[in-house]
Amino acid sequence: MTESGSGRSRTVKVITGASGQIGGVLARALADRYGPGQIRAIYRERRGTAADLDIAWIKGDIMNRESLIAAFRGAETVFHLAALVSIDAVRAEEFRLTNVVGTRNVVEAALACGVRRLVHVSSIHAYDQHPSDEVLDESRGPADGPRHDPYDRSKAAGEVEVRRGIDRGLDAVILNPTSVIGPWDAGPSPMGQVFLDLYRRRIPALIASGYDWVDVRDVVSAAMSAETQARCGENYLVSGHWHTVRELARLSQQATGVASPRLQFPVSIARLWAPCQVLLDRSRGRRPLYTPAAVRVMAQGNRRISSAKARAELGFHPRSLAESVNDTYRWFDEHGMLGEAT
Repeated sequence: MTESGSGRSRTVKVITGASGQIGGVLARALADRYGPGQIRAIYRERRGTAADLDIAWIKGDIMNRESLIAAFRGAETVFHLAALVSIDAVRAEEFRLTNVVGTRNVVEAALACGVRRLVHVSSIHAYDQHPSDEVLDESRGPADGPRHDPYDRSKAAGEVEVRRGIDRGLDAVILNPTSVIGPWDAGPSPMGQVFLDLYRRRIPALIASGYDWVDVRDVVSAAMSAETQARCGENYLVSGHWHTVRELARLSQQATGVASPRLQFPVSIARLWAPCQVLLDRSRGRRPLYTPAAVRVMAQGNRRISSAKARAELGFHPRSLAESVNDTYRWFDEHGMLGEAT
């Protein structure tokens, strides 16, 4: 689908959630490939790391279907990234509104505007992580039961909305990244804050667990491949590599020269201490990261997430965790976010 302008045709790409980390990197990559004049970025309040790009910035909200229709009109592809990402269970209603109703609005607007393809960026949390010692691939069931966290259920329900759109003729695909890290993290994200806290020696102890981390640039590469190569209606797990928290901290030390914490708690002790750490962080005016929910996610995260399908069909090749950590700190340093190590 093309738009006519200045005597030539152009392909229009729209990004929801362009102010986030993935959205900002995607906007930059799409502008490099197709030209900035072909990119529309929807933002609600701020423009994030892509604010310097000469692209079409459209003020809108996924809770406002009419604003989406105005932004999607004449577009060939919509990349839907706008979401509420958190593991705070008290935000259950916010999860439902943003991740489910908001996605429904995106689907309805895409259908109304005749969008050729919707690339919906979901999450590994949409899948049931159990059993955590068996391979988790696209055949795993959804996280839609009462034992799953509200965030997980909202991501699974958001995918249901996309599939309802597919049933009505929408060409859509779904990506499920694991925990996203990497540069261009101005927020910073919770994981970005972990890197900063390691540098500033604000993390007294580590948790004896691990997780699967994937670089934001690799997620963006997969999303761009999915636009043209993915099969309609398919999910694609976009995972990086599973590493222990200790290994992550050691890579942080190698990148910065700041010693990582020596103390490490087993998960059982970490669960007991987490509520105390939340109170301590709040008393110091810090965003709590070491929460009971965070400990639970780290303890239950699947170690055997397979991106074989994305590798085979999208040409997905995740970079090493070491490269991601080094580039994250380099970006923080170049943008004045590190400050002095303590």
